[in-house]
Amino acid sequence: MTMIQKILIANRGEIACRIIRTCREMGIATAAVYTDADAHARYVERADEAIYLGASPAGESYLNIEKLIAAAKRAGADAVHPGYGFLAENARFARVVLDAGLIFIGPPPDAIEAMGSKRGAKLMLKNIPVVPGYMGDEQSDARMLVEAAQIGFPIMVKASAGGGGKGMRQVQTPDELPAALEAARREALQAFGDDTLLLEKVVHKPRHVEVQIFGDQHGNVIALGERECTIQRRHQKIIEETPSTALTPDLRARMFEAARSIGTQLAYYSAGTVEFLVDDHKNFYFMEMNTRLQVEHPITEETTGFDLVRWQIMVAEGFPLPDMDVYPAGHAIEVRIYAEDPANQFLPSTGKIVRWREPSEVRVDAGVRTGDDVTVYYDPMLAKVIAYGEHREGAIRRLDHALRDLQLLGVRHNITFLRRVLTHPDHLAGDITTTFISDHPELFEPEAPLPAVVLVAAAVARFQSAAAASGADQTGSPHWRNNPNRPLRERFKHEGAEYEVQLTPLGDDRYTAQISEQTYDVQVWARANGGEDITLSLDGHRQTVTIVPGDGKTWWAHLDGRSAALAWLSPLPEGRRAAEAAGSLHAPMPGQIRAVNVAVGQRVSEGDTLVILEAMKMEHRIKAPYAGEVTAVFYQVGQSVPPEAVLLELHPLE
Repeated sequence: MTMIQKILIANRGEIACRIIRTCREMGIATAAVYTDADAHARYVERADEAIYLGASPAGESYLNIEKLIAAAKRAGADAVHPGYGFLAENARFARVVLDAGLIFIGPPPDAIEAMGSKRGAKLMLKNIPVVPGYMGDEQSDARMLVEAAQIGFPIMVKASAGGGGKGMRQVQTPDELPAALEAARREALQAFGDDTLLLEKVVHKPRHVEVQIFGDQHGNVIALGERECTIQRRHQKIIEETPSTALTPDLRARMFEAARSIGTQLAYYSAGTVEFLVDDHKNFYFMEMNTRLQVEHPITEETTGFDLVRWQIMVAEGFPLPDMDVYPAGHAIEVRIYAEDPANQFLPSTGKIVRWREPSEVRVDAGVRTGDDVTVYYDPMLAKVIAYGEHREGAIRRLDHALRDLQLLGVRHNITFLRRVLTHPDHLAGDITTTFISDHPELFEPEAPLPAVVLVAAAVARFQSAAAASGADQTGSPHWRNNPNRPLRERFKHEGAEYEVQLTPLGDDRYTAQISEQTYDVQVWARANGGEDITLSLDGHRQTVTIVPGDGKTWWAHLDGRSAALAWLSPLPEGRRAAEAAGSLHAPMPGQIRAVNVAVGQRVSEGDTLVILEAMKMEHRIKAPYAGEVTAVFYQVGQSVPPEAVLLELHPLE
């Protein structure tokens, strides 16, 4: 046996956090690697030490084998864990790790190489059912058209070396095939460096079901249950569960036997996943094998009680596995939280996370926290949320409730979309296929207009922010304002719709709020988390709304599982808004505040000097573009300001 004492984690994000957690429990030290974009990441701070790789692009960092080996040696690590993604299924990386005298926490390089090609894997494996198709060496369009006609349309074009939906196209007719082949080759070459393609018959009403296998270095290969991965977007999984509702006991036993057979044929050890398609007649077909830990491994852990990362490490140290298959107990379901916009073809979203709050009643594997930046450099998956229950309905209910409480503010995300899928009647009934999302356009219906309580909470938050900036009472007392009977007008824009709230402070945390023709009696009951969580009632209906300031004039809101970005708009008439937009109340360039001539609540006349800013050795006088009342002052004498910073807020006099 070999005792591992320090592991270099050749990955980032939530999987790095996951590995660190298990290593700490086992008494193993960890060394992380990071780039410019990840310098302040959650996993970097949790590791015992971290090695800087360089610039943010993955090709210059997480995919640079030489830099990773150098980092392992510098840290004094005796093993490398590749996580998933990046180099996790790169046979050359595994060999270089071993050649460097380090332990590779994963399968043997030969197995990685053998399963790295879908085409090669299907040709080498014996007595394993595969989807009818073409996997020949002749790759010309003419040959592909002949083979496709024999298979029968519709067909799937797939990259032989691929995964994650890259280089994959469904083709309905012969006329569509040439363009699909060209696009798939181009995408496959870019993603995998190999433009070899294969053709497969489209399986009728397919389900995507995978079997988790584990092997040790003593020849044992066991199955740890299956995972249903049918709910996908762009051929990538977003919801996984175990056990699958598609399998009968007999079908499950036959799939386990096939998966174990593949592991045995490969002399496989460590974690591996054998992926199958299951049709509506309970036939199953081998698709591919992932020679690594899977993103969705937590649901297997929840239903078996085993820590798969611990098992990977123990197998790498030479320990044997128990000689038995494991069948799940209960039900577990997982969703992947992505920074993306489902309404805009799931395009990735970037920005700063201004609030990340995890639910406490379920498992959350996350790689982010409040204050982190979501960049363009890496996969937009931020976290996974996993719920366990004695039965499927209970697990789904717990997961949906947890997603209601999960707060991710600052970037667009798929949480609301995931809840729609989870609670869709067909999903609840287990009536799903790999085309579930495209088959249900109602999942993309626009959200309802913002609830009044969110708009009122945002208006109250802005009012209290202005009061805090002035040093005045924040409990709704009107006495710090020169005209306490005049309502404050707050205008917001969300998803193309504009809203106006007229807020009148009455004192003792009470207000009157008017939205359109509706008037509400408002009572603020409590504030928490620095005032960002506001418990208030509208006409006696009490709710807690999270309101967090974002960049510029954006306020992020969260209520009952729904988040929204509210862009604050000037309440001025159009002509006066144009004057303000011209820069009257903004810093024209970076500089330092030399004088603040007004206070919150003060009335000023058009042309009065409000602030004096020194920049480029010159004084710039910020003057009132109209008569108004100062409702917020954001900077004080001596402070530096960036260009275009809003210096104060001035509400017009009626």
